[in-house]
Amino acid sequence: MEKIFNFEDRLVRFAGECIFFTRQLEKIFENEYYKNQLIRSSGSASLNFGEAQGTISNKDFIFKVSLVVKELKESRNSLKILDYIKEGNEENRKLLLNEVEELIAISSKMIINKK
Repeated sequence: MEKIFNFEDRLVRFAGECIFFTRQLEKIFENEYYKNQLIRSSGSASLNFGEAQGTISNKDFIFKVSLVVKELKESRNSLKILDYIKEGNEENRKLLLNEVEELIAISSKMIINKK
C-alpha cells in the first residue's frame, strides 16, 4: 500500500480496503458475520474521526478519537479472527492487520497529545 500521510485519508482508505477484502470472502455464515462487523467498525472509525475534526473542546476531541480507537480495535479483532481461520487473501489480510496497528498507534498518540 502506498504511504498516505493524512490520517483521515488513511482511515478512508482502510475502510475502503476492508470492503474490497470482504468482497472476496466465500459466502458462508461465519465469513458474513465477521465481514459485516469489519465493514461497520472500519467505516465507523473513519466517520468518528470526521466528527472529531469538528469538535470545539479538547475533551470532545479526545472522546471522539477514543471512539476511533475502539472501532479500530474491533476491526483488528475481526481481521485477526479471519486471519486465524485463514479466510481471504493472505497478503491483503496481513496488509490490513499492519495498517490497523499503525492507525491505532497514531490515534492513541493523538489522544495522549491532547491531554
